[in-house]
Amino acid sequence: MFERFTQDARSTVTGAVAEAERTGAQRVGEEHLLLALLALGTLDPLGVDRAAISADLAAARRRGGMSKADEEALAGLGIDLTEIVSRIEETHGEGALSDPAPRSRFGRTRFTPGAKKVLEQSLRIALGRKDRHISTLHLLLSLLSRPGTPAEVLNDHGVTYAGVEAALAN
Repeated sequence: MFERFTQDARSTVTGAVAEAERTGAQRVGEEHLLLALLALGTLDPLGVDRAAISADLAAARRRGGMSKADEEALAGLGIDLTEIVSRIEETHGEGALSDPAPRSRFGRTRFTPGAKKVLEQSLRIALGRKDRHISTLHLLLSLLSRPGTPAEVLNDHGVTYAGVEAALAN
């Protein structure tokens, strides 16, 4: 599959690994792919604020990856997620809810199942559009097509599947 990736798409994958290592994550997740896309400037033509998206992803990471929808569902049950996170961090330190999964025994950073699905979905999107290569825009469409924090953050900043698809058409 990786032979179909453009150079920028390959840089996104390697950038995601570097981003995971920089943030102390033990596995490469969907949010790391999004951060790598931001770093490459893939979303710049869409007018996004890189710092705001990075901050929203960091806030989600502190919440253990729970989305705003998860937070609202818990609030409906009378559970204040912000209070829980604060108490956990008081006891165990900031970022205590971040991914604690161990590294591969071969010393390589592993990808989460969600990140693997993003890569697989990007291939399906490219094939469905009859594109010969997988680009960063296919990766972005894949992130937007899956439920979770990256899609939620992007949507909060006005980046939608339809908007990115229109950019692909150009």
